[in-house]
Amino acid sequence: MAAGWLTHLAGDAVEVRSAGSLPGDQVNPAAVAAMAEVGIDISTATPKVLTTEAVQASDVVITMGCGDACPVFPGKRYLDWELEDPAGQGVEAVRPIRDDIEGRIRGLLAELGVTPAATAPA
Repeated sequence: MAAGWLTHLAGDAVEVRSAGSLPGDQVNPAAVAAMAEVGIDISTATPKVLTTEAVQASDVVITMGCGDACPVFPGKRYLDWELEDPAGQGVEAVRPIRDDIEGRIRGLLAELGVTPAATAPA
């Protein structure tokens, strides 16, 4: 969901990489549905393993509870966002997580001096 929001709001201003320390075999269907409700299609996203190369190529690394499983390199900016895990939850439970992520992404973009290129429909 974070990659979906970032791609949607930042457009070409930010290169987005999304990966996980223990990715599932598909994107959570409830997350897909919750994002579709705000006009963002993440249905074609595929979970990927977080690689050392991806972290090294990034300026900001956002983690969501991966702890020691995530590679750490000096000089990189790390943000660890504690969020409720949407795994196994229905769309009703995922909506507040989606909205929390949107707020965090908007805050990050403001810190980076990036004006959101798009606004999700209400």
